[in-house]
Formats: sequence, structure tokens, C-alpha cells
Amino acid sequence: MKLSRYFSNHARAYDAEMDDLVSDSEGKNVLEKRLKEKRSQLDFLVVMMDDSPEMLAAAFHQGFRFPSAKAMDLLVALEPEEFPDWDKLARTITLTPWAQAMADRVLREPTGEQFMVVAACLEYLYTRADDRGAAVEDENEDEEDHDLDPEEQEARDREDAGAAWMEEQGFDPKPPKG
Repeated sequence: MKLSRYFSNHARAYDAEMDDLVSDSEGKNVLEKRLKEKRSQLDFLVVMMDDSPEMLAAAFHQGFRFPSAKAMDLLVALEPEEFPDWDKLARTITLTPWAQAMADRVLREPTGEQFMVVAACLEYLYTRADDRGAAVEDENEDEEDHDLDPEEQEARDREDAGAAWMEEQGFDPKPPKG
């Protein structure tokens, strides 16, 4: 699967947001509690959907269904200006009833349709991750890394080095999704 630059960047932010929601400082799983809190803050989070879409998108976690993985793979390769209208994605993306109620509120916003595409794609990538924080990429991933600007490559290198150091210090590596 090939990711657009937009989703390559935002998938990492979404993964980090989900990681923050999963456990508390004692390592206890508090995902359901935190998702409930986040969903109750919908009106506040809507204000952030353009600048930090991962903050609101996380409230939709487990609310999307993806009947066509092939269509989603094509969608995550697009930049925002190329997104189809939300209502044209009915066969590609469906919502649970509780998520549909939230979507109805979001869709009243001027950029609501674009946000719903973003949220669905971020959740799709999160559910397809081969391990937490590493979205499934196509086979040419190493070649694509050469196309990164130096700052982005440096940030990736620092992140990898930090994760390796944490593992050397005895911390468990990020667990695969279950």
C-alpha cells in the first residue's frame, strides 16, 4: 500500500494519540474510559479537526467498517485536495450507529466531509498497522525514504534510535495490535 505524504505524516500522529489513550501512567488499559471521555467532548474537538485531525479522529476509533480494503488502499494514496465527497464513499466506508451520530454533527461543519475521509483513513491505517506506530507500507518503503527531506529523515532516525534505546534499557517494545 502506498501512502500519500499527508497520510504518512498524520498516521504517525494518530498512532501516537491512540497510544496515549490506551494506557495510564501505571500501564493499565484505560482505552474505553478515555474514548468515552473524548466522545463526550465532540463539540470542543470539532474546533481542532483542521489543525489536529488526529485529536478528533480518535473519538471515532472502532466506529468505522471497511468492506473494501482495496478501495481504502487507493484512498490513503490521495492528498486532501483529491478526496472524493464523503457521500460517495458509502460502499467503501460504513459507520456504526454511535459513530454515525457523531459524523452527523461533524458533517455540519464546512470541512466536515474532508475530515470524515481523513478520520476513516487514519482509523483504517491504524487497524492495518503491522505493529504499533508502523503503518503498513508498500515494498518500496526503503526507496521512498530516500525521497524524504533531511529534517523528516532525521526525525525518523531519532525516533528509531529512541525506541531502540528504550528497548535496551529494559522497556518492552511497542506491542502489536490485537
